[in-house]
Amino acid sequence: MSAARNRIAVTGATGFIGRALCSRLRADGYAVTALVRDTSRARDLSAAGVTLVPGDLDDLDQLRTLTGNCDVVVHCAGAVRGNSQQSFDHTNLQGLQNLLRVMDTRPEAPGLLLLSSLAAREPELSWYARSKYLAEQCLGADAGGLDWAIIRPPPVYGPGDKEMLPVFLWMARGIAPVPGDPAARVSLIHVDDLVSAILACLRQPALAHRTFALDDGKAGGYDWHEMAAVAAVVWQRKVRLVRLPSRVLDALAASNLGLSRLLGYAPMLTPAKLRELRHPDWVVNNTEITAATGWLPQIPLQVGLEQIRDAVL
Repeated sequence: MSAARNRIAVTGATGFIGRALCSRLRADGYAVTALVRDTSRARDLSAAGVTLVPGDLDDLDQLRTLTGNCDVVVHCAGAVRGNSQQSFDHTNLQGLQNLLRVMDTRPEAPGLLLLSSLAAREPELSWYARSKYLAEQCLGADAGGLDWAIIRPPPVYGPGDKEMLPVFLWMARGIAPVPGDPAARVSLIHVDDLVSAILACLRQPALAHRTFALDDGKAGGYDWHEMAAVAAVVWQRKVRLVRLPSRVLDALAASNLGLSRLLGYAPMLTPAKLRELRHPDWVVNNTEITAATGWLPQIPLQVGLEQIRDAVL
């Protein structure tokens, strides 16, 4: 990816990560064009100077508009909720395929930075993980001469997060709800560090066909005891681990899946999601991305939780 590329297109711009990315890109002087489903949810981005393109990943015409005058596309859009493999593949795989199809029509195709997920490392665990894995495989097989790179973050938290926030708020009340083995280990990353890593990638002249994992710099990640210990310091109270009963969680997940198919909504808690949550090893490190870009994380978990504490108090 050329260091001279300053016109960035972003999908998923009103999501947790996409919104933080667009704001940082504009603050750093990049020209940003963003694909948004609902422009009323992107007034802050428009006010910051982001050019909005209404549409979604099924709209090839709007994808052409999005990518028609950019140097790099940062593909953040993705489904994290669903009740079947098809529901995840529609966004996470077919959406990428539509984007590649449109980019391939340009005389000089822009670069593509795909925001994937660490879950892609274990595609057998869930529909989501498999859809992310298939998208990565699609990019490697169908990109032709396209200049591309993939980032695989672990769980991301920070301002605007809705997935990790409930866990941390329970910790603020003195309870760490554990869905599986308390000794299971996971890496984490603050959204601002993830955004900085994306920018570090955009500044590099040669990242072709590379996949980077990244984390907050905590060697070996965290188990639940360690996360609770950090939370206890931040909220100045004892945080007790409470292991959620497996049979209750299994029943809730199965019921949620059945109801979602009956009522037509996209659930978060499903049996497939539980397999992800119970996986014993979601640990990564920054060796490759640091060697390639010089990027290093700046926000340890305690500082990130202090931000959350200050925002919710």
